[in-house]
Amino acid sequence: MPADEPTDERLRVMPWWLVLLGLLLAAALGWLVLDLLLTEADRATQPDTRATLRVDAIRTGLTVVAGTGGGLALLLAARRQWITERAQRHQEAVATRDQAHRDRVQAHAESVTEAAQRHQERQAGAAEHDAAERRLTELYTRAVELLGNDGAAVRLGGVHALERLGQDNPAQRPTIVAVLCAYLRMPAPVDDPRETEVRRTAQRVLTLHLRADDPTHWPQARLDLTGALLVDFDAAGCTLVDADFTGAVFTGVTSFAGATARGRLALGASFADAVLDDLTGDAEIVLDGATFTGRVSFDRAEIGGELLCRRAVFDGRTSFHRATFHQPASFDATRFGDTTTFGEATFLGGLSMERTEFTGYAGFRAARFADLTQFRWTVFGGEAWFEQARFEGPANFGRARFHGAASFDGARLTQPPQVDQARAAAAAAHAWPVGTTVERLDDDWLLLVDR
Repeated sequence: MPADEPTDERLRVMPWWLVLLGLLLAAALGWLVLDLLLTEADRATQPDTRATLRVDAIRTGLTVVAGTGGGLALLLAARRQWITERAQRHQEAVATRDQAHRDRVQAHAESVTEAAQRHQERQAGAAEHDAAERRLTELYTRAVELLGNDGAAVRLGGVHALERLGQDNPAQRPTIVAVLCAYLRMPAPVDDPRETEVRRTAQRVLTLHLRADDPTHWPQARLDLTGALLVDFDAAGCTLVDADFTGAVFTGVTSFAGATARGRLALGASFADAVLDDLTGDAEIVLDGATFTGRVSFDRAEIGGELLCRRAVFDGRTSFHRATFHQPASFDATRFGDTTTFGEATFLGGLSMERTEFTGYAGFRAARFADLTQFRWTVFGGEAWFEQARFEGPANFGRARFHGAASFDGARLTQPPQVDQARAAAAAAHAWPVGTTVERLDDDWLLLVDR
């Protein structure tokens, strides 16, 4: 039974015989009372008294009959009132149920209308989305086709078309960056100035949107330029996240000045002149196998992650002046072919230069070595200057070779350096740390001995 359905029982119609029975009962009751009173009156001895009593008996009997009839009439009136109230309640319940039903019908109609409207809106949105996706796909396909055209001017238009597509559709930027990187990784024609211009433009598009201060910054961009040919690549001020330049060939002047590196920065590539001044970030920087044929500068760099520069070649002048290395730095088996300076550099996480070769001047003036420092088997082909340097951790120069003058004048060491079998040219003037034992090995070499 529904909650709003009335719980009153169905009304039954009073049968006519029940009313007749009530009247007969009233008459019978009146007759019985009259008979009883008349019998009592007849027992009176005085005729006058008997007549009076009979009159009273008749009056009383009629009164009983009238009272019984009045009671029945009152009962019928009460029943009529009760029936009227029940009918009223029933009508009210029916009206309430009808109103609730109308409300449910109205709510259902509104719900259906709203659902239909939402469905229409979804259909319209889906249609609009599909149209936008189709348009986007067409624009992307057209731009890629332009980039693959034989004409340099058409390819240049393809680069700009991809850039505009990325500007208008942020979700497509990673894909567009990947396409431009793939284009730069493709083999380039030799001595083709038009293709060089197209590649320069693609490079500028990539680096422009990597600059954090640029209003068109693309934070999702990840550069994968492994094996690419890059001409005058300028990433100054860019934010590089997991950028990979392994095996790339950088011609002209390459700049990462003021760049911020996050995650991992792989620079195991071939460079001419390179400027990495003020490079910052917490990225692991990998220079393993890199070659630098021109000048290289890491001045004031703040390298927060580990630096791996093993088996690298620096043929030109190299400078790490006032650079700070917060994590271990390794230059193992690296060759520095010209003047190299680490003046006032700070190595907070340790330094390893085992089997490293300095062909020219090696300057560590006023450098700070806060942890273990390794120069084992290192070859200093020219002058090696450690003046005013601070060695706060162990320093190991075991089997190092000093072909030129070595100076530790003013250097401060918390403990004597390990110099096991290190050698220095006898003809040069040296200034060793206090307490260093030097023995002449032969006419050409001096032998440094641990105490």
